[in-house]
Amino acid sequence: MQVRFLGTGTSQGIPMIACSCEVCASQDTRDQRLRVSMHIQVQGKSFIIDTGPDFRQQILRAGIKRVDAVLFTHEHKDHTAGLDDIRGFNFAQQSAIPLYARAQVIEQLKREFAYAFDENKYPGVPEIDVYEIDGQPFSVQGVQVTPIFVKHYFLDVLGFRFGDFTYITDANFIADEELEKIKGSKILVINALRKTTHISHFTLDEALAVIAQVQPEQAYITHISHMMGLHDAVQQELPPNVFLAYDGLSLSL
Repeated sequence: MQVRFLGTGTSQGIPMIACSCEVCASQDTRDQRLRVSMHIQVQGKSFIIDTGPDFRQQILRAGIKRVDAVLFTHEHKDHTAGLDDIRGFNFAQQSAIPLYARAQVIEQLKREFAYAFDENKYPGVPEIDVYEIDGQPFSVQGVQVTPIFVKHYFLDVLGFRFGDFTYITDANFIADEELEKIKGSKILVINALRKTTHISHFTLDEALAVIAQVQPEQAYITHISHMMGLHDAVQQELPPNVFLAYDGLSLSL
C-alpha cells in the first residue's frame, strides 16, 4: 500500500489570504499546505479521500492518472468543492467514477452539484456512481474499508481504515468503541488544528492523547492551521514516532 498526502492544511490553507504571520510567510515548502486530501494506492486500485477546493492542483502536482473511487469523510466545502474536476478522469477512463459517502453527504453533493445529478444532463458534466455507506465495513472494488465515526463538534464525520492504515480528519471526539476499530493500525493519520482549544478540532495535545491510546507504530498529524507554528519547530516537540505530515509526503506499508 502507498499513501500520499495531497493536502494537509485546514479549511483556508496555508498561506492564508491576507495573513503575514511567520507561518504564512515561510519559504519552507512543508509550511505551504493545500486543503486536506489523501491518495491511497492498494491492491492495484487508486482511491481519493475528499475532493477539496484544491483537487485539480493536487492531482496535477502528484501526477495521478487514474482514480478508481472517491471516498468522502463529510460534507464541508473544504472536502467536497473540487468534485467537478473528476471530469478529467471520466474522459481519460471512459467511465463514471464511484463515490462513497454517507446519506447526508450525498444530499449535500446533490445540492451543490445539482447539474451532475439531473435526469437530463448537460454534455460534459461529471459522471459519477453514488454508493451510500454508513457504519458498516464495505468493499470498494475488492478492497475492504472500515469506516470510523468521529465527532466534528456535533457533526458526524467518517474516518477510514485500509488494513494497517487509518485516516481521521476533522475530529474533536472519538468514542471508545470507535477507538477499538483503530487499534492495531501501524500508521494513524489524525487531525490537529493548533495548540490552543478549538470547538470542533483536536488540539495537538488532544491528538497526542489519542495516539497514546491507539499506540500505532507511527502517527502523522494533518489538517493543520497556521496557528500551529512552523513545521520544523513543532516537529522538534513531538514524540519520536509522531510526525507533522506535509503536502506530497508519501508512505509505504
